[in-house]
Amino acid sequence: MAKNGLLLLLCAAAYAQDHSTWSDYAGAPDSAQYSALNQINRDNVQQLEIAWTYATADGNKYFFNPLVVDGVAYVLAKGNSIVALDAVTGKEIWIHPPDPDTKVITNRGINYWESKDRSERRLLYASNHRLRAVDARTGKTITSFGDNGSVDLKAGLDRDPRAITLVQSTTPGRVFEDLIILGSATNQGYGSAPGDIRAFDVRSGKLVWTFHTIPRPGEFGYETWPKDAWKRVGGANVWGEFSVDAKRGIVYAPTASAKYNFYGADREGADLFADCLLALDARTGKRLWHFQMVHHDIWDYDDATAPKLLTVQHDGKAVDIVAQVSKQGFVWVFDRVNGKPLWPIEERAVPKSDMPHEKTWATQPFPVKPPPFARQKFTVDDLSPYLSNEDRARFRDDLLSARNEGLFTPPSTRKTVQMPGNNGGANWGGAAVDLGKGRLFVVSKDLPAMLKLESKDGGERYESGFNFMVASDGVSPIAPPWTSLTAYDLNEGTIFWKRPLGDVPELAAKGIKNTGTHYPKVGPVVTAGGL
Repeated sequence: MAKNGLLLLLCAAAYAQDHSTWSDYAGAPDSAQYSALNQINRDNVQQLEIAWTYATADGNKYFFNPLVVDGVAYVLAKGNSIVALDAVTGKEIWIHPPDPDTKVITNRGINYWESKDRSERRLLYASNHRLRAVDARTGKTITSFGDNGSVDLKAGLDRDPRAITLVQSTTPGRVFEDLIILGSATNQGYGSAPGDIRAFDVRSGKLVWTFHTIPRPGEFGYETWPKDAWKRVGGANVWGEFSVDAKRGIVYAPTASAKYNFYGADREGADLFADCLLALDARTGKRLWHFQMVHHDIWDYDDATAPKLLTVQHDGKAVDIVAQVSKQGFVWVFDRVNGKPLWPIEERAVPKSDMPHEKTWATQPFPVKPPPFARQKFTVDDLSPYLSNEDRARFRDDLLSARNEGLFTPPSTRKTVQMPGNNGGANWGGAAVDLGKGRLFVVSKDLPAMLKLESKDGGERYESGFNFMVASDGVSPIAPPWTSLTAYDLNEGTIFWKRPLGDVPELAAKGIKNTGTHYPKVGPVVTAGGL
């Protein structure tokens, strides 16, 4: 049992919506990261042993989410090749190598699709800014898909494709019926590609629908931007993770900030649909509802974690909800059909920008419940007790001299404290749910940043590095824990436990434990076995 059990733990959790296998990225279309299997449980988990090992044979670190369908595991290995393995033995079945000049690939997961009669089975992924289709049985390119097996993702964005340097996300999108719904990863700078959400036919590669996250004239939200911003402003993209309510045919899309990230004088307004949770008709792309988590984002507070779909008891009745976690450390909870918040969300005044021509939004939304999972300020009182004397003095001076007014302090030509930093809070793969209990588990990072805008060309375009604050020993200057696992009861909107997640080996060797790991690349999975 132990050997078979390991295989299930690593690879299993949801085919259909019964969550009993793992044929979709994050387990199932709802991105629950939940397994209904209970063969492995609290009583026997310590008996697990390695069943088999497959050598990736290239020395690369992979963050790939394997899929398992009918006893076949699909993984990324051997120089970013897609590899099919016998899930019981680990024996290689076939290998699909990448193009020799591959520079970017969907390295966090791929999509599996099969026809209703199961006669056709396809794997869909992107590399070098092209959407590709592979026969899941043979590993061969399906040449009838698109143009000889691929679709150019730079085309159809109303920009010169030659000027687009990045449009492909490293997360795989989501299959719904005979569509593959894709977001994109755009450049971080000025003039990046727009973040259109697009759906393609899985058989032909034909574009079926497009949702403009930077609206065109006549579209809802156009007035929240300067005139014709869609022609020159980019981003508002979904580089993170989609979720699908397959029963209702709704796709939930968490969008990123508009570009440029840290200075928005050229995009005055609230900037819909940047930093939104979007609910779209999965068949047509029609907007059903939205909620914007950050107005006129100049902090790079992208929404990247998959929206979580579950059912809770609220005010005495069962409510189907969607929960979105964020870099700011918030949990946003909505009725997933109509978008109504389960608990009040307040618009609160936030600091104003002191930058020329920058017009920050006067208020930002703050959910009253549930409580945040990340710290949202960093002062000298929060400095780590494990800093060297030199580091302590340096960070103390920085914190006292910087602009530091808490969450949503606008970036400036003066040093500006950002807490959580732009890589803090929750990120891709960072949450899972216990579907039967209405519980949410969030992996989060308390990582501050110190932003500072500079004019790169002597003109009116300002830029800042991401500027994560790191001490000379490589860890954060804020007091630990640096990474936490927080468990929420979403029936009540409360935290029922929270604890540091992991340790820093160098500190643990000195007896300093319960610090949480630093800059983790982990995501939780919940099982019916109580794990």
